[in-house]
Amino acid sequence: MPRLTSVECEKAIGRLEAGDTPEAVAATFQCHISTIYRLLQRFVITGSTADAERSSRPRVTTPRQDRHIFRSHVAHPFRTAAETARTVIETHQAPISRQTASRRLRFRGLRNCGPARGPVLTVRHRQARLHWAQGHLNWNNVRWQNVLFSDESRF
Repeated sequence: MPRLTSVECEKAIGRLEAGDTPEAVAATFQCHISTIYRLLQRFVITGSTADAERSSRPRVTTPRQDRHIFRSHVAHPFRTAAETARTVIETHQAPISRQTASRRLRFRGLRNCGPARGPVLTVRHRQARLHWAQGHLNWNNVRWQNVLFSDESRF
């Protein structure tokens, strides 16, 4: 069932004050009769059809900190959200979580990078790579054209 807009609420109250029954008004706006009764009750108590203010959880960051998160991430676009959150802690002495930094970036239209993942390399692996690179250091383009790289490792 759709929610009544502010204009429809005003019209409904006008019809009720004109003498229409709540049932007729509910049928006109295609809503449940309890919606009309609650609207009338709110109008009698507050004198307005506007929704009451609702409390919400207070924000962890200030607008200034939000700007700092945005500017910091624009300056360093490959930084993770956790690193961005740490810069806010260092600058403003206010601890925020990785999720908060990520949400603030997403709100401004930016996406944070995830931490880089790659194969775990041991000392032996690094030495083997270095030995291979040093052995192929002087190869020219003609020799490299004969090589087919077929592994699918993530480097």
